[in-house]
Amino acid sequence: MKRELKLTGEAEADQLLSEDPFALLVGMLLDQQIAMEIAFIGPRKIADRMDGFSITKIAETDVETFVELCVTPPAIHRYGGSMARRVHALAEHIVENYDGDTEAIWTSGRPKPDGPEVLKRLKALPGFGEQKAKIFLALLGKQRGVLPKGWREAAGAYGDRGSRRSIADVTSKETLAEVRAFKKAAKAAAKTG
Repeated sequence: MKRELKLTGEAEADQLLSEDPFALLVGMLLDQQIAMEIAFIGPRKIADRMDGFSITKIAETDVETFVELCVTPPAIHRYGGSMARRVHALAEHIVENYDGDTEAIWTSGRPKPDGPEVLKRLKALPGFGEQKAKIFLALLGKQRGVLPKGWREAAGAYGDRGSRRSIADVTSKETLAEVRAFKKAAKAAAKTG
């Protein structure tokens, strides 16, 4: 059930996200205070500037050098400096705790981790809180074929079948528009509520 991701509208960026689990995780990390598809293009921008996308290379690069690379226009994010530091910290964390194997977050251990355990591991990542971790777990389940027992429940409403709440539900321009409409309605309801 591992489908070719169509999150950004850019073939190269989507291919990187489909092929590299760390790139996908970085896209999720960047997904705040900017448009979803722009956030998920961030890893491709990094790859273009580093002659490829490598978790080890990112972790081993001096943090200030990496920040400079990320804030060079077009920056990877509206808040390029702080987000670059988060990306660097995320790379270091995965290198130190998972030997640089991003997929180990959801595959390593005996017994194989279930949905609540994967959620717990995601929440322990630098820059990931409860909501971001749940959305990423839903993205793994809905689009990457990562189906640990209890993943839908652990992902909460983001795991619901047929929902249009988050990047986990984006598979085309149409679904991106539906997710954007859902978010806009939810914001409006929160303001009036």
